Amino acid sequence: MLQEVLKQHQSAFHPVITLLQPNEQLLVMDFTANNTTLTKPVLNNIDRFCRYITRTLASGGCRLGIGGYNEHRTIYAVSPHFDAGEEPRRLHLGIDVWGPSGTPVSAPLKGHVHSFRFNDHFGDYGATIILQHQLDGYTFHTLYGHLSISNLQGLYEKMPIAAGQQFAWFGTPAENGGWPPHLHFQIVTDMMHYRGDYPGVCRYSERDKYLQNCPDPDLILQLNRNTHG
Repeated sequence: MLQEVLKQHQSAFHPVITLLQPNEQLLVMDFTANNTTLTKPVLNNIDRFCRYITRTLASGGCRLGIGGYNEHRTIYAVSPHFDAGEEPRRLHLGIDVWGPSGTPVSAPLKGHVHSFRFNDHFGDYGATIILQHQLDGYTFHTLYGHLSISNLQGLYEKMPIAAGQQFAWFGTPAENGGWPPHLHFQIVTDMMHYRGDYPGVCRYSERDKYLQNCPDPDLILQLNRNTHG
């Protein structure tokens, strides 16, 4: 299984987000209904939402926050992007790393650009890059959402990306789908028909299918061992 292959190669992966020191702590961020401080007035005002993230990280003594895989998120009710059809999409399939805009993003292992796109809808990914990798006979993809639109300049499909190469950084709300600055990082085994996009949030009724195609991103990120909160 891909999960086992990723575990075997973890020591060789380059950091997607470089820490200031090996033991730098990341704050666990909760975006479920259990977090009663994330009120609608906060979520509906990007300036207030950004200040909320900044204050929460500062109060936790952390530069970066993390969380979200397999998390049932009520916050998506603020955007119609997640509410098409009878059942809304609420289950998060990636890991979010929250921090300042301009935070560098690097490739964990060598690969090439599968596709990229500016998904310019409120609540969407904004600037998005998807890389394709080969490892021990497995083909899989890593998706990077909420980037700077300038990161898409000069890209082309099949463009080689070296292990450890910085190729992007966290975008601002104006270019990242209207979110406080952060990276959405997701592993996708089968991209199916998608290019420059893949669902980062699914319907709960489709949870098992999507989680099977999108294994735990921390198999590559390896940041949850540095968490508190």
